[in-house]
Amino acid sequence: MRPEHINVPALPPRGHDGENCRAVASVLARVGDKWSVFVIMMLIDGPQRFNELKRKIGGISQRMLTLTLRGLERDGLVTRTIFPTIPPRVDYELTDLGRGLAEPVQALGKWAFEHLPEIEGARTSFDARNLRD
Repeated sequence: MRPEHINVPALPPRGHDGENCRAVASVLARVGDKWSVFVIMMLIDGPQRFNELKRKIGGISQRMLTLTLRGLERDGLVTRTIFPTIPPRVDYELTDLGRGLAEPVQALGKWAFEHLPEIEGARTSFDARNLRD
């Protein structure tokens, strides 16, 4: 029997009937977002300017970085400080709440890096099985 769908995309979190589940799902959607994870990782070592972040996070557009930083700021994970210079300087840094999230994010990144060969092997095996069927 040949499966119809072999490309398995990551799905956004689905809401649950309970109010608490919806609230937690929205938090997990923010902190589990690819770009949010990258921004948090870049801010672990201290404040960064917008263009520093953009340069360090390969592939992120200016608009996506802006939206990600706004979302993280809204959720209390990042602060934005404007310095009255010419031109104005804006720094972003993790709040205490954001620094608390940095530890599990680092642990997740470490786990992914350590298990990358196994995951790539599993993907190769899966794809090979599904091409034969």
